Amino acid sequence: MWTPWLGADLNSRNLPTATSRLDLPVDEEIVSSQRLTPTAVYRDGVAIICEWQGRFSNAEVNALHSEAFGTRLYADEEWNWEALVARHSLGWVVARDGTRLVGFVNVLWDGLVHAWLQDTMVAVQHGRRGVGTQLVEAAREGVRSAGCEYLHVDFEPHLASFYIDACGFQSTPAGVMRL
Repeated sequence: MWTPWLGADLNSRNLPTATSRLDLPVDEEIVSSQRLTPTAVYRDGVAIICEWQGRFSNAEVNALHSEAFGTRLYADEEWNWEALVARHSLGWVVARDGTRLVGFVNVLWDGLVHAWLQDTMVAVQHGRRGVGTQLVEAAREGVRSAGCEYLHVDFEPHLASFYIDACGFQSTPAGVMRL
């Protein structure tokens, strides 16, 4: 049985067909035994809570994306994160300072062995405080719990110290093609 906490039943590998994982019924007995505990990053006496598959709104992630990547602010209809993660993702991690979304990372996968990070973003005010590292750690635990064997990431050269030194990824040759 698929639960919104693990992405798919690992025995049957059946992927969900619902349009939003946030609206699916949940078998609480299964979820309570497999739910990942939210983690906290403490900086300046403030707890930043990171949660695997935590709730979010399109408006929140679009605003964070605009801030983190310096893009224009997309409308919910243009960039519907809720629909995209329901359709393509194993999971995601949200980081909150109280109720404010200050971090997000999407975790895509092949449905079996490989998962990769996409759109790791942290609010500028919370940058260089360990929030990004905690997002990646929570994603790693979610991916591991789903039974994947590899977590991949690609990044621009100026982010190498973050992903390799702070998060523990190994450098590997890879390729990308602009379309």
